[in-house]
Amino acid sequence: MGVLGEGKGSTLVHILVVILSLVAFGFSIAAERRRSTGHLMPVPDQSNATYCVYSSDVATGYGVGAFLFLLSSESLLMGVTKCMCFGRPLAPGGNRAWTIIYFMSSWAAFLVAEACLIAGATKNAYHTKYRSMIYAQNFTCETLRKGVFIAAAVFVVATMILNVYYYMYFTKATAAQGTRKANRASSTVGMTGAGDDI
Repeated sequence: MGVLGEGKGSTLVHILVVILSLVAFGFSIAAERRRSTGHLMPVPDQSNATYCVYSSDVATGYGVGAFLFLLSSESLLMGVTKCMCFGRPLAPGGNRAWTIIYFMSSWAAFLVAEACLIAGATKNAYHTKYRSMIYAQNFTCETLRKGVFIAAAVFVVATMILNVYYYMYFTKATAAQGTRKANRASSTVGMTGAGDDI
């Protein structure tokens, strides 16, 4: 019964990973909806000069929040599993193969999501805070392109799903390895007892 429970993994870890990832997803969506927008305004007393006025940069805060929550989720799972490399060995077989596949896939999705979040937050903050006067005709204010935070949200969800499967197969592989060791130990004890009887 203990081995079966171990093979399923810790429910608390699953819940925390999902909650942290969903919060990161929510912040990503909020960041996309609150992206800063800019419009040109004429400079007083200068007929040929304009400057950009931007809306709130709250999307930057949402983006940073999503970045941190997703990082916390990934750090938690990697800490529990010890990055798959420094903890208990995995039993050879299909579970170990799937563990490696989901591990690599989750890291790829995680890195893409974090890159989108930090790039979007940085770009949004730059155009909101540091744009100065523009001396140009027919100039449009540069803003963060649509879809950057949406792309981050998609990869956040992908990371969450891949991490859930990674942890599930990881615990199955470690439990199987523990069962194999227990069986070998039982076999050794049985052979020793048989030898003593002879």
